[in-house]
Amino acid sequence: MSESRIHPMAVVERGARIGPGCEIGPFAVIGPEVTLGPGVVVKPHGIVTGWTELGEDTVIFPGAVVGEVPQDLKFRGERTRLVVGKRCRIREGATLNTGTEGGGGLTRIGDDVLMMTGAHIGHDAMVGDRVVLANQVAIAGHCQIGDDVIIGGLSGVHQFVRIGKGAIVGAVTMVTNDVLPYGLVQGPRGVLDGLNLVGLKRRGVERAEITALRAAYQMLAQGEGSFLDRARRLAEESDSPHVREMTDFILSATDRSFLTPK
Repeated sequence: MSESRIHPMAVVERGARIGPGCEIGPFAVIGPEVTLGPGVVVKPHGIVTGWTELGEDTVIFPGAVVGEVPQDLKFRGERTRLVVGKRCRIREGATLNTGTEGGGGLTRIGDDVLMMTGAHIGHDAMVGDRVVLANQVAIAGHCQIGDDVIIGGLSGVHQFVRIGKGAIVGAVTMVTNDVLPYGLVQGPRGVLDGLNLVGLKRRGVERAEITALRAAYQMLAQGEGSFLDRARRLAEESDSPHVREMTDFILSATDRSFLTPK
């Protein structure tokens, strides 16, 4: 703590572990079971509580509440965790909850995640790297959000839903079913409306891979048999790693149905 800057009006409870180079502003509160990695910044009025670990260079903005107990009526005070990765930005008024015993006991956030103002991540959620949650996005309990996902403002994701890697969800959208990797979802009651082609191009995905994904999407939309039958055929026929990610996602276990191509 001698290498960190802690404002005299901050509350750092006994037992908290403060890494080198941390900054804790006035009226911030750091609970007794919190671990702050090197270079973490907790700005004025930020709250970090519970059994919570923040990775290197993560920033907590004013009014954010990180590590409070789950919003789950089944929670009975069991000891559960929240782990946040490196270089995350948790903006004003955002909230993250610890896990529940029934859900595995852990909420995990990856590296380089941006949670904008008022965003929420519920208990036992698993969020990948480089995810962007715009203002007032609500991620319910037990959700799985893949790497490089973007979710537009005022959108909600139903509990147990999975959103695959590289997908994008438009603003003011309710997502109640699983979203394919690289999918594009929009509309008040989320509809799968194509692929996130802009995101694929921005990440430098080769044209041949994008073409393979587009062909796979068309097969899933119009091929013979059930949706799962089409995915199994794709898994057997395609040698594209991006298509393989899509078929692996579809064929893995899930508690929800899928948003399917039109």
